[in-house]
Amino acid sequence: MTAEEKIRNRRIGIIGMARSGMASALMAEDLGGQPFVSDSKSGELLADQIAQLQERRIPFETGGHTDKLLSCDYVVVSPGVPPTADILRRLRDNGIPIFSEIEFASWACRGRIAAITGSNGKTTTTALLGKMFQAAGIETFVCGNIGDPFAGVAARIPHDGVAVVEVSNFQLEGIADFRPDVATILNLTPDHLDRHGTFDEYKKIKYRIAENQSEGDTLLLNLEDRATVADEITTQARKKFFSTTDDSARAMTYVRNGILWTTACGSEEEVIPCSDIRLPGPHNLQNAAAAVTIARLMSVDIVAINRALGSFAGVEHRLERAGQVAGVFFINDSKATNVDSVCYALRSVGTPIHLIAGGRDKGGDFAPIVKWGKGRIKSVVLIGEAKEKMFAALGKAFSTQFADTLEEAVGRSFEMAYPGETVLLSPACASFDMFENFEHRGEVFKKAVANLKNGSRSNEKISH
Repeated sequence: MTAEEKIRNRRIGIIGMARSGMASALMAEDLGGQPFVSDSKSGELLADQIAQLQERRIPFETGGHTDKLLSCDYVVVSPGVPPTADILRRLRDNGIPIFSEIEFASWACRGRIAAITGSNGKTTTTALLGKMFQAAGIETFVCGNIGDPFAGVAARIPHDGVAVVEVSNFQLEGIADFRPDVATILNLTPDHLDRHGTFDEYKKIKYRIAENQSEGDTLLLNLEDRATVADEITTQARKKFFSTTDDSARAMTYVRNGILWTTACGSEEEVIPCSDIRLPGPHNLQNAAAAVTIARLMSVDIVAINRALGSFAGVEHRLERAGQVAGVFFINDSKATNVDSVCYALRSVGTPIHLIAGGRDKGGDFAPIVKWGKGRIKSVVLIGEAKEKMFAALGKAFSTQFADTLEEAVGRSFEMAYPGETVLLSPACASFDMFENFEHRGEVFKKAVANLKNGSRSNEKISH
């Protein structure tokens, strides 16, 4: 069945008016479908979305999900809606198919798809890979969890274009036919256990990225990640590997004598000296190796790959430099929403650290922060719903205190920091207890730093 047959004249329910839901509604309408959008939030909180839907004459409802959704041919659900939601149960009971936004968007995509998932590094790898394709002059659409939703660009991707898609486990829950030409699972550590219950269930969802791949497709795995290498992943795709060690016998891309090499196109090729890669930290070397492998498998030339690696400095809210006040450095790592991300951050900062962490607990174990924080962390300020649980794990190892707001946490950390030290926001938790999303949290952090810089306290460190 073609994309047109799946969408034209179909009654398509859309649950959620966030970015992916709105993009799905507009794509459905553009391709001749009959979308109906439903959101549990009140209309007062959705004024901008409602105005856009009204302009396009797309019907909608707010304040809850009614039986109108039960008259749809199928429903596209936003990733933030848990599978246990009552409306999804009602839809399943009535035999109505439920798809995720990336599944829906993939029907309209005519170009090749490179899909990136994992517990950490997805956004950085996706953005870096996009830069590689762009440097090669290929029409590239970087989308998914980063930038535009896949549904917002899918219909515009030509046959010779590429979709570089960051894929979350929430989106993989609702796929049916989604099939990337190249898929990678960067790494897996316990995350989102509040939704999936166990690490094994979480991994099963991640592995779905490869379930529809064929023999001509590639599944790329990290040789240094125990979970994905040890598990049997059901797929018809060719399994290939990358590494940051000298393991050319098994890895397609690897490091030897401080240089990144690849054999993705058959013969061994020198990519770049590792010291010329702008992204800091050992985890980003893994991200670079993954991006190089995908790009080369999809025929991006080495010159373009080298140019991207030498110029790409990272993404917003991921180890982002947020300024310097009176000799104290500030780093915004708001995207670190799990423990493993925080451990990577701690290893990447070369100065004494004053850590700001906390938010909504995702069911992780905070103990590894103690291991990687020893000798690195000088103080911790905790915020949000998880602060008591985090204090139980960190309070005996580090000087730890609470703050009611992120702005207060920034001020307290600044008071404790000496010139040459770093205040690091790396929460290890979701943001939804206090913020709209991790981007909002990062912006609040950066604004608080700017207020310090512009305020009278910017000179206090002179006599500290």
